[in-house]
Amino acid sequence: MELQERLDDVRSRIAAGERQAGRPAGSVQLVAVSKTFEADAIRPAIAAGQRVFGENRVQESQGKWPDLKAEHPDIELHLIGPLQSNKAADAVALFDVIETVDREKIARALAEEMKRQGRTPRLYVQVNTGLEPQKAGIAPDDTPGFISLCRGELGLSIEGLMCIPPAEENPGPHFALLAKLARKCSVEKLSMGMSDDYETAIAFGATSVRVGSAIFGAR
Repeated sequence: MELQERLDDVRSRIAAGERQAGRPAGSVQLVAVSKTFEADAIRPAIAAGQRVFGENRVQESQGKWPDLKAEHPDIELHLIGPLQSNKAADAVALFDVIETVDREKIARALAEEMKRQGRTPRLYVQVNTGLEPQKAGIAPDDTPGFISLCRGELGLSIEGLMCIPPAEENPGPHFALLAKLARKCSVEKLSMGMSDDYETAIAFGATSVRVGSAIFGAR
């Protein structure tokens, strides 16, 4: 399959998932995960109308996205990988959405940089729904307090929650937990679901899904 066909297939599956869940058409945003792919591999997706992309690393993104965004100013770029505090300035300058606010140090660095740069990328808190020690994210029980800190003391507007369920577990309970936390914390957006489970995520209320290999192929 060519990229256009793969992209069309993902879009049709998202639309079917919306219908099956009784949700309005277009209520789920597709974030095309372009990490590790060069600009020339991304341009066909842009030509096919895709405008929302996700990247894992700030430094890699700096090598390809400034030119692509200059060519296509309507592109929305999401950081979906871990963020180090020494990269906060670069992340604020480049990304439109940062989905991996996962600890107080990062929240404080982002607040400082957003004030300094006068730029306000939208922010999601990453939740470690499986309490995996090797994985980033706020523990579910700590999420309400962390969001209160971000909104109160730091003045950050937290738009959404993001999670990556444990690979060997049924993702459904993790998506349900994230949706419950979002309601508790008055958060509107839910970034959950990847190439293998995005249709399940839609059924549990995902407002965006992060799909890479199903669009761009194996890395």
